[in-house]
Amino acid sequence: MSIKQDIIYQSSLGDNLDNAFDNVAKELKEGNAIFKKDDKVVSVFGSARLKEDSKYYNLSIEIGKKLAEHGYSVLTGGGPGVMEASLQGAFNAGGNTYGINIILPHEQINNAYIKHDYLCKHLFTRKVLLIKGVEGYVIMPGGYGTLDELFDVLTLMSTNIQNIKPVVLIGSDFWSGLLEWIKSSLFASGFINQKELDFVYLTDCTDEAIQYINNFKK
Repeated sequence: MSIKQDIIYQSSLGDNLDNAFDNVAKELKEGNAIFKKDDKVVSVFGSARLKEDSKYYNLSIEIGKKLAEHGYSVLTGGGPGVMEASLQGAFNAGGNTYGINIILPHEQINNAYIKHDYLCKHLFTRKVLLIKGVEGYVIMPGGYGTLDELFDVLTLMSTNIQNIKPVVLIGSDFWSGLLEWIKSSLFASGFINQKELDFVYLTDCTDEAIQYINNFKK
């Protein structure tokens, strides 16, 4: 399916940017309105391309289920893969689920496990809605989009733009190399400090992930 879309990054000087900025404000207000004020929300990030036969797909279902059982609502980008699996786990456990999707030429179809949804035209408004006011983050394996979300969250917290929240990486075989590079290059060079590493937790166990989020010292 071909989708025609106004892309703000490709606007020429002759375009009406005021309209684009008004649309951005509209998306943020409308998207924020779908959330219940008393919800404890955890965002789960990960690849839209993850298949059902992957061990991480099953771990995504499991983490969604356990988050719901511990009283958390689960928020994802609303698409397939990790997003669908984690919402499926939460939905089937009776939990509350949110999906903030994006208009794209592919991978943009809402999954069937979303109780509250919103569709964005702009990727950056989607990211704001996925991280605003949440209790923590679970990061499953993924590609450029997942890395973008992870480093966006880490940057916001390291600069004190966002309060410190727990960040759980699930999958030691996937994430260990990246963490080692961060420690051996960024930390060793003085570009980040120990405090900026302390809120990141790596595990293969969903019970440990829940325990870390529950016990996290704000």
